[in-house]
Amino acid sequence: MSGMRIAASVLSADLLQLEEQIRLVEDAGADWIHVDVMDGHFVPNLTFGAGMIAAVRRTTTLPVDVHLMVERPETFIDAFADAGASVFTFHPEATRHVQRQLEAVRQRGMLAGLALNPGTPLGLAEEVLDDLDLLLLMTVNPGFPAQEFIPASLGKIGRARHLLEERGSAAYLEVDGGISRETIFAARSAGADTFVAGSAIFAADDPAREVRELRKRCLTVT
Repeated sequence: MSGMRIAASVLSADLLQLEEQIRLVEDAGADWIHVDVMDGHFVPNLTFGAGMIAAVRRTTTLPVDVHLMVERPETFIDAFADAGASVFTFHPEATRHVQRQLEAVRQRGMLAGLALNPGTPLGLAEEVLDDLDLLLLMTVNPGFPAQEFIPASLGKIGRARHLLEERGSAAYLEVDGGISRETIFAARSAGADTFVAGSAIFAADDPAREVRELRKRCLTVT
């Protein structure tokens, strides 16, 4: 495992100041901008669509990391690619033909990601590991921001890291949910390399400082 990435989630940003906030975290060293797409069916919340992805794309040159918590994610592949998404991650429970959709995502020039909820077995990703550019482990039950990190997730992160290394996979291992100054070092130590942080960054008094602090604490425990 080498390198690490901070993905700032705009779900927790002030949408009236979206451009300013994205540029603030970009200047502070955020690596990706993360966009959560929810349909109110797969999870009990409703958020953004292609319009938000396009708005983020116009604002930044950073990769736009899109996590779909929606039913039938395949219906969004073309629209999100056209809007400028860099990473397209969906849940295996949301579609019948996971491998087919991963291939379709790659054909549109995006990185293909698979997201696993806390109760979703790692084995669902194992069967399509060769088709993955990113494996996202949810460290909370998805749907709402500002939830607490589930401690049992650390064991799953460790098993996922072992699986990736055993199979020689270069896929990113991303974690999302409750990532903060207090949890990021443990998640990194368990094997994650990409960290989604929303409320920890945008609810802070100084979001730019928080990005820098997360990176610092990811590398050294205090």
